[in-house]
Amino acid sequence: MNSDTPLQLLGGLTAREFLRDYWQKKPLLIRQAIPDFESPIDADELAGLALEEEVESRLVIEHGERPWELRRGPFAEDEFSKLPEKEWTLLVQAVDQFVPEVSELLENFRFLPSWRVDDVMISFAAPGGSVGPHFDNYDVFLLQGHGKRNWKIGQMCDSESPLLQHADLRILAEFHETEEWVLEPGDMLYLPPRLAHCGVAVDNCMTYSVGFRAPSAAEVLTHFTDFLSQFLTDEERYTDADAKPAVDPHQIQHDALDRLKSLLAEHMSDERLLLTWFGQYMTEPRYPELVVGPEDVEEEDFLAALQDGAVLIRNPSARLAWSEVDDDLLLFASGQSRYLPGKLRELLKLICAADALHADNLGQWLSDEDGRSLLCELVKQGSLGFADE
Repeated sequence: MNSDTPLQLLGGLTAREFLRDYWQKKPLLIRQAIPDFESPIDADELAGLALEEEVESRLVIEHGERPWELRRGPFAEDEFSKLPEKEWTLLVQAVDQFVPEVSELLENFRFLPSWRVDDVMISFAAPGGSVGPHFDNYDVFLLQGHGKRNWKIGQMCDSESPLLQHADLRILAEFHETEEWVLEPGDMLYLPPRLAHCGVAVDNCMTYSVGFRAPSAAEVLTHFTDFLSQFLTDEERYTDADAKPAVDPHQIQHDALDRLKSLLAEHMSDERLLLTWFGQYMTEPRYPELVVGPEDVEEEDFLAALQDGAVLIRNPSARLAWSEVDDDLLLFASGQSRYLPGKLRELLKLICAADALHADNLGQWLSDEDGRSLLCELVKQGSLGFADE
């Protein structure tokens, strides 16, 4: 994708202009970002997903058994018939992993790294339905899929912003409206992190929320140090060789902190380990239990199947990315990583980008021992699978 080509999705802005002027800075309303948009699924199909055990779903009822009542799925089929006529919202996470037509919508956002995309959440709201004024700590694109929704935006927020007393929902106690719009199908609103916003359904409506992964500093430090500790021996400890005699034995001198910082820096600055952890962390599946491959795959049988016309596709719940490390390549697949020779660069790009893999587009790679081995391992792991399965 040419970053200097005007995009309908961005209201005629180029990707470069959007990232420079709006991304993580300020909101952008785009009328008819996807012209004549028709939702790939309807309200009944969305409710059907909320019945499934493996699907994460929630109901927010503004005036339920208590204010802003939250119920978690999976739901029983008759539960929807008992809902009030207005002021409730059904939210279903990661619909892109269960409905291919919804997943295809993400192709519109390829001007951003795919490993940054989290999921496509779809909400259905009855008239007046809302989840209250709130803010997110990540970027989000709100695409109107059906009906109309009124959106208001407000102040920038942080962890000190006062919230209502609620066990599950982070509803702002104060909302200072700055702008207001009504979105119709095909309209889209981009919101940067921490911007207060509130959406209220004008009529029965569906909204697509494309959210992004943004690990917090606390998550980075916690998870990376846990990962790093796997590679450290018990002998690697704080040392103070050549220390000077203590003037006051009870005082911690600053040279001790310098030695401690050197110990941390020695390991925290290992770029290979940092990249390995980051790639694995950012490609961890939302639902790991759905990324499971067959226990045994013989390479000979696997190759024969492809030559007989079998087609490989990415597991909808799998996440793939790749990077370079000196002359080698590093493939990240659903929370795992593997070093590979540089000659496989084009194969890695094909695996990450192609809708389907088959004898025609794999071509020479089926004759390459490393290429065959990689494809077979991805099938065993569950990131790739045969289309008829």
